[in-house]
Amino acid sequence: MAGICSYGGYVPRYRLNRGLIVQAMAWMNPVIMMHAQGEKAVANYDEDPITMAAAAGIDALMGVELTKVEGVYFASTTMPYRERLNAGILIPALNVRDQVRAADFGGGLKAGTTALLAALEGVESNRVDNLLVTAADCRLGKAASTQEMIFGDAAAAFLVGRENVIAEFKGSYSVTYDFTDHIRTAAAVVDRQWEERWIRDMGYGRFIPEAVEGLLRQAGLAMADFAKVIYPCNNRGARKQVSGKLGIEPAREQSSLQAEIGDCGAAQPLVMLAQALESAKPGDKLLVVSYGSGCDALFFEVTENIRDLRRGRGISGCLAAKKALDNYTKILVWRDLLEGEVGLRGEVPDYTALSALWRRRREIFGLWGSRCSRCGTPQFPPQRICANPACGSVDTREPYRFADKIGRVISFTGDMLTPSLDPPAIYGRIEFEGGGRGMFDFTDCAVEDLSPGKPVSMTFRRKYHDKTRNIIGYYWKAVPLKEGE
Repeated sequence: MAGICSYGGYVPRYRLNRGLIVQAMAWMNPVIMMHAQGEKAVANYDEDPITMAAAAGIDALMGVELTKVEGVYFASTTMPYRERLNAGILIPALNVRDQVRAADFGGGLKAGTTALLAALEGVESNRVDNLLVTAADCRLGKAASTQEMIFGDAAAAFLVGRENVIAEFKGSYSVTYDFTDHIRTAAAVVDRQWEERWIRDMGYGRFIPEAVEGLLRQAGLAMADFAKVIYPCNNRGARKQVSGKLGIEPAREQSSLQAEIGDCGAAQPLVMLAQALESAKPGDKLLVVSYGSGCDALFFEVTENIRDLRRGRGISGCLAAKKALDNYTKILVWRDLLEGEVGLRGEVPDYTALSALWRRRREIFGLWGSRCSRCGTPQFPPQRICANPACGSVDTREPYRFADKIGRVISFTGDMLTPSLDPPAIYGRIEFEGGGRGMFDFTDCAVEDLSPGKPVSMTFRRKYHDKTRNIIGYYWKAVPLKEGE
């Protein structure tokens, strides 16, 4: 059978209380006060859809034999690159072998479910197996807009295969319309939205019921047969209308997480599905619907294998590990909507030569070092001569990955002179469990969160954005672990 074998999710650490946006911008557009409830998830200055998809993918692949992964699909409407395979950057970050299939899916908000369908149908054909599907978005709206209030950042990932399936794929039904409720050209930065009642009545109110009713007819099922119904809709009035029309009881309706995360675009239905699977039981039927330029409706049935699944952090774990973002203007600077002064040092060109990046791609994107095959000493970066003074062997190294190792802080500093979009820049030396040391930036923390001996984990993040050449560089940073993580 084809279906979901494992799942993962990622929500950025920072949450912004929507009331802070209202305080800053309601003078310009009082209507945004209607959306003041709750908070939205905000990607850090060094995060984007690629880094969030990497985090969700790592979560989904926990305990999976990575050599068996045969493909990586990435869905987003806010991909950093238009001519560079974004999924290709994910492959070394996920520690997946190079000889795999990879593809980017975009262009509409249902891209996440379209990527998932492509993987499921590929596995059903018996031509490919173990495809990782990731989806992430960081959509922007103009200041004082409804979009700014309701959009949030998040990611989800699913391993699709034939063995140890936890949710069997039973069928799908799709509709596609060139319905321009939201529109953004290649040159645009922020989302443009048509009237809300148009979206509510002609969009949500027609397309979601059409896709759901089509699937129910095709599968010979009724709404009462499903344990959870998952569909994205950030308009409260439209959601009430759709649920009433389809007869979705409140107990069966999966939370849209609007008050906790916001509308995370192409990732929205998959983020909701990932959270639904956290509490799903064998025999549960799940209905998943996307929305955007039409709808995809997918039907899954949970199997006994879900009892034995090794679970990662998941959406709920990320929701619990939040920190309040106390300054609304930080988002404007982080997203280049407000130009901030980073000093003269920030104007110096800083990028990795692409030829050097190619030669050292495993070290940079995968955080691979070396280990001496004679004495077993790990070292980073990889060296020809063993770092162990008692050994000193030459050319006895073997590949050794540090990205999945826990480290301990040796030293650290907060530097106000080094250019940073979240000063001070924090960096220091780390010693990994099992051996090996390196100098790394710290992220998702303040100086006060660090101390010698503090455990840290590694996370894939943006290292720089060379705006002169418009090149984004990625590398690994350290995040301090909280007690119990």
